[in-house]
Amino acid sequence: MSSTTDFIAELVRAANEVEKLSAYEKVRLLDRAVTTIRDMREQVGIPSSGTDADAVVDLQMTRVAFARGKRTGDHVRAALLDAADMIRTLRIVSDTETEVVLSTAPREEPPQ
Repeated sequence: MSSTTDFIAELVRAANEVEKLSAYEKVRLLDRAVTTIRDMREQVGIPSSGTDADAVVDLQMTRVAFARGKRTGDHVRAALLDAADMIRTLRIVSDTETEVVLSTAPREEPPQ
């Protein structure tokens, strides 16, 4: 297995056993997930938006809120599963060499 596949499995396993993890382990996994997602996005050509609509920002907010005692293990579980899904999807995009095209122009409706 690749290191990416191993990390996805680690995230899913951790989500399924979140109550067994220390607070440090939860925060560390979320940090690693954010770094991995950002690196993989860069590799496939997806820029970071840095807006509240960015799922990576959600992961970071969950991490910070959990570290401050404002999120539960259930929030961390959901964030770990979201991260695993994002990494899996980015791996598929990378492996299939799918071209990612981003556009800020509004879409035109097809003629009817």
